[in-house]
Amino acid sequence: MNNNNLPHVAIAILYREGKFLLQLRDDIPGIAHPGKWAFFGGHIEPGETSEAAVKRELAEEISYAPDIVSEFGVYYDTNVVRHVFYAPLTVELKDLVLAEGWDMGLLSPAEIKAGKAYSENAGMERSLGEFHQKIILDFMDKYGTLID
Repeated sequence: MNNNNLPHVAIAILYREGKFLLQLRDDIPGIAHPGKWAFFGGHIEPGETSEAAVKRELAEEISYAPDIVSEFGVYYDTNVVRHVFYAPLTVELKDLVLAEGWDMGLLSPAEIKAGKAYSENAGMERSLGEFHQKIILDFMDKYGTLID
């Protein structure tokens, strides 16, 4: 598989009090994972490092600037290369400003394993993006005690 021409994105696993912060993506056609729970993050700009990109995206999307992000891994998909970082969420959910997406929430490991969670804004349960669920389950397998 030639990954040179695929877009590269940087995404963040943010955890707080044993839960994970996810974004409920807008439910509009034409975007990746419409109406699904997914990570915050986005495209890496030309000349930008993946670490700089994830920090920029977090600032743009939720007005959050972690001091340090740690690299978790790189996931190759048929249409995108995901650079995955992780960091503790050191502020309350109410202190974040959602600038992109339908909703955000701290999802429990049980909700992640079930692959769905309720959204207040949507007024219904919505499913996790399949790839996002796999990444977070991999993270829980490796760093379960980090988040407890």
